[in-house]
Amino acid sequence: MTSNTSAPIVFVNGRIILSDSVLDSGMLIADRGLIEYVGPVLDRLPPVASVIDAEGCWIAPGFIDIHVHGGGGADFMDGTVSAVRTALHTHARHGTTTLFPTTTTGSMHQIDSMLSAVRDVRTNLSSTPENRIAGSQIAGVHLYGPFFAPDKVGCHRQDGRRDPTPAEYDRYFESELIRIATCAAELEGAAHFYRTAREHGCLVTCGHSNATWSEMQNAFEAGMRHVDHFWCAMSSVSSLRNRCGTPMQASMEQYVLANESMSTEVIADGCHLSDELLAFAFKMKSSKRLCLVSDSSRALDMPNGRYQFGNEHDGEWFVHDGQVGRTLDGVGLASSASGLDHMIRIMQRATGAPIHEIIRMASLTPAELTGIADCCGSLDAGKQADLVLLDSRLKPRRVFIGGVEMDL
Repeated sequence: MTSNTSAPIVFVNGRIILSDSVLDSGMLIADRGLIEYVGPVLDRLPPVASVIDAEGCWIAPGFIDIHVHGGGGADFMDGTVSAVRTALHTHARHGTTTLFPTTTTGSMHQIDSMLSAVRDVRTNLSSTPENRIAGSQIAGVHLYGPFFAPDKVGCHRQDGRRDPTPAEYDRYFESELIRIATCAAELEGAAHFYRTAREHGCLVTCGHSNATWSEMQNAFEAGMRHVDHFWCAMSSVSSLRNRCGTPMQASMEQYVLANESMSTEVIADGCHLSDELLAFAFKMKSSKRLCLVSDSSRALDMPNGRYQFGNEHDGEWFVHDGQVGRTLDGVGLASSASGLDHMIRIMQRATGAPIHEIIRMASLTPAELTGIADCCGSLDAGKQADLVLLDSRLKPRRVFIGGVEMDL
């Protein structure tokens, strides 16, 4: 990795992707890890500046992943420093400069170990410039499992799910690491969980849930504002008929689409959702309320084969077929095996949306939802110099975190 932070860095000859437009012939200057200038090409460069020729690439803000389990053979739930570091480096190679390590179902001990490992790595990442560019930066933890509905556990371990209790989740919130918090809305104790998460400044979400409209409304009143991976492991009119009988009930889908205050996310890997569904989600929620997430497992950048989802000692086995994770019976999906760069390419194909709107869903929108947009998420003066140079096929060519280039 290149580590020259003593002189300003000037990016030229690139197409700069702003939050609402593209600056075709501009200049970006970074100094001491922050963006100092974005705008038309200046006549004079800062003294002793290091000039980087983008060679016609897109210059995009670094990607932010709010739902990610692992990569490079490691899962954050392995609960070790080495696993966390491996996953961070793997995702940085795909243009993700900030992420939220995400829990699965599992024991309290496993979640505690995951939080401890994340804290150790995060503390070390902040100690020196060299450590800060070891991989994607950690903005906080997404407490995703274990508070799932029994009939919507998906590829997670069934015996690792449970209803939320203050005795358990208070200890997680006291770690001061949790910034995104998920719970199925229909579970006993969900409302108290949502209120507690909101008090701790979290993005409060519903996921792995078979909730009705009325249960979603109760959750909304308690602070829930986001739904995890739209159309995946969530209620539908047909699933609620099995649960509630007739008359048929409105589901999470209808609630999210009807409520302008609700945001959601899609796994745009080309395997979870069709192009038509991706385009529909974009049309209904817009780039300001829709996030791209990787939801990637340890299989990212790994060869085809069998892997464990969650903790390496007792996680559920799945098969990586070269495109996506699948359950051993071949029926269900088991998380993605792609980075956010792949999601961006698929979303552009599916929607044909302007590039700045595609990139927004992987940068500024997740930053705004999680309360970190003051420091990252867009290429604005004063923010961290986290950026990705993307070629014409939207593949990362160079990645910078805090103005320092990563080794890819």
